Amino acid sequence: MNLSLKSYWNLLSDHIRPQRGRFILLAVMLFSSIGLRIFAPQIMRRFIDSALAGEALSTLTWTAVAFIGIALVQQGVHISVTWLGENVAWTATNALRAELAERALHLDMKFHNDHTPGELIERIDGDVTELATFFSQFALNLIANGLLMIGILVALFLEDWRVGLGFTVYSFLTLTILGEVKDIAVPHQKARREAEAQYFGFIEEQLSGTEDIRSSGAVDFSIRELFRHQGEILKHSRLAHFKRWIIENSMGLALTLGTLLAVTSGYWLFTAGIVTIGTVYLFVHYLNLLEEPFWAMTHEIESFQTIGACLERLTEFRNFKAEDKNDSGKAIDSHPLTLTFNDVTFSYNGSDSVLSRLSLDLKPGSVLGLLGRTGSGKTTLGRLIFRLYDVKEGGIKINGTDIREIQLDSLRRNIAIVTQDVQLFRASIRDNLTFFDRSIPDEKIIATLEELEMGDWFRNLPHGLDSELETGSRSLSAGEAQLLAFTRVFLRNPGLVILDEASSRLDPATEQKLEHAIDKLLKGRTAIIIAHRLHTIHRADDILILEKGIVSEYGDRRQLASNPSSRFHQLLQTGMEEVLA
Repeated sequence: MNLSLKSYWNLLSDHIRPQRGRFILLAVMLFSSIGLRIFAPQIMRRFIDSALAGEALSTLTWTAVAFIGIALVQQGVHISVTWLGENVAWTATNALRAELAERALHLDMKFHNDHTPGELIERIDGDVTELATFFSQFALNLIANGLLMIGILVALFLEDWRVGLGFTVYSFLTLTILGEVKDIAVPHQKARREAEAQYFGFIEEQLSGTEDIRSSGAVDFSIRELFRHQGEILKHSRLAHFKRWIIENSMGLALTLGTLLAVTSGYWLFTAGIVTIGTVYLFVHYLNLLEEPFWAMTHEIESFQTIGACLERLTEFRNFKAEDKNDSGKAIDSHPLTLTFNDVTFSYNGSDSVLSRLSLDLKPGSVLGLLGRTGSGKTTLGRLIFRLYDVKEGGIKINGTDIREIQLDSLRRNIAIVTQDVQLFRASIRDNLTFFDRSIPDEKIIATLEELEMGDWFRNLPHGLDSELETGSRSLSAGEAQLLAFTRVFLRNPGLVILDEASSRLDPATEQKLEHAIDKLLKGRTAIIIAHRLHTIHRADDILILEKGIVSEYGDRRQLASNPSSRFHQLLQTGMEEVLA
């Protein structure tokens, strides 16, 4: 991807604009520092010429005091520029991190299936960290160093047009060399960042699968893969550093030639009686000062290699299609909900259909029992209702409206799912139950816990709703985690509930408590119960059986159960757990 300067400007302006006051102050101080640096050698030239001419001590003293004063002011401005630049940088990069993290949460599930969490962490944090200098001083430094170079050349022209012309030609040739070599490291920097993203993604996968890796004896394989990823990073880092070495040495050669030019021209003009010894000092000092913008531009260009690679990756990340929230669409305003599937066909990869021409009609307040073998498409059906994926053919309607025409927030607010794997967060009980929604009063949370027979458990918590949970569900039993998941649903009060094998891992006592919770949950709500066990679907009004994504049987539960030729009747006779496992 070849990025234009507009891409860099867009990234910079989007996150600098909110703090433009500080950015303008930073620019003013930076440009003031340039003026002081160009003016200070003039005072030193005056001091040298005055001393050689034998002027009064008071004149020399005031000249020295002026030089020291300007030097101190310049240092103060430099410190202020550094502090303010870092402040601007971290404010901007933290805003960018927040933007990217929010975007990652709104990208569709296909994106998350193709990218590991470790890779996303490296993009959102690692790539953004590389941009810190870009946000604070990169653009300003390029402009400031360009102005410093122009100011020096103007000052040299004012001293002697021949010297000014010679250094102008020299500067032009030096910048030409810099322009020729500036982009040679970008491909290797990008490859290195990609290798690092793969590396962190691999680490994340291995750490999450530690138990399986150790129990299956795959530790040696993991270590070998770790070394392989590190080898890839080393290979691209070497190539990138070698290209940067070429840039630095090219600039070093140019600056050596510049020093020879300054010394030679100064000596020739002094011996010819055209300039004073103070002016010769001025030439040499300005040449040394001219080296600084060249070196600074060299280092900025080196940083530009990394920044360019990071910006390419971040631009690619920004270009991924986010979910269509459809803020202008309809809102769901009635409970319970109706649900209709009309000839729905869906495939994750575009070739193998997971669901094929699926149709169903779920009336308000009714319960559908959804059965099928593993891989038959039961869980996919739930994902489509939430619009985690969009259907390829056909349509899904809620209350007679296609879900693609409903506001996404309204859709998900009115539908809830409980699975056998409950995701808990390292946060308080309150935040885990409300998903960080502070508008839900504590009294309502406690009343819901009491209603779900969790009162004794709640009263034993050390800090009540402020008690902290560990990451995952390690601080809770499977039954407690499931009941907390049911509490979440009650607090949201959805019109449609999906229970995805929610009681498949519980002991009989906890399962009985959960059954009571299910009875309360289904009152006045439409529901889909995805199950492998017979007793979990005794509440169902209708039964739908899937076989490889195709409807094998669909109808009233009682009628199917009493029909000897139906698939559901056969499952009841043979034991559904064994047949559908």
